[in-house]
Amino acid sequence: MSGLLRGIARIRAVPVLRGSTITQRANIATRPAKDAVGPAETAVGLTLFSLAILGPAGWVLANLENYKKKGSADLE
Repeated sequence: MSGLLRGIARIRAVPVLRGSTITQRANIATRPAKDAVGPAETAVGLTLFSLAILGPAGWVLANLENYKKKGSADLE
């Protein structure tokens, strides 16, 4: 069993010992955006993100009493 584990470890370590032949580069844009984002687009984007995040939580809080009644009815 230990021979099997040593063989697996050797196979996995070989690429590390050889070194990487592929150079990975990140795609980073160093120029400004092609089109400027206006204040209306920014407002719409922020509104939609906040609704997507806070909407479900607000729904649950607004209907908390209904959820409590459902839970107690299931227990009886």
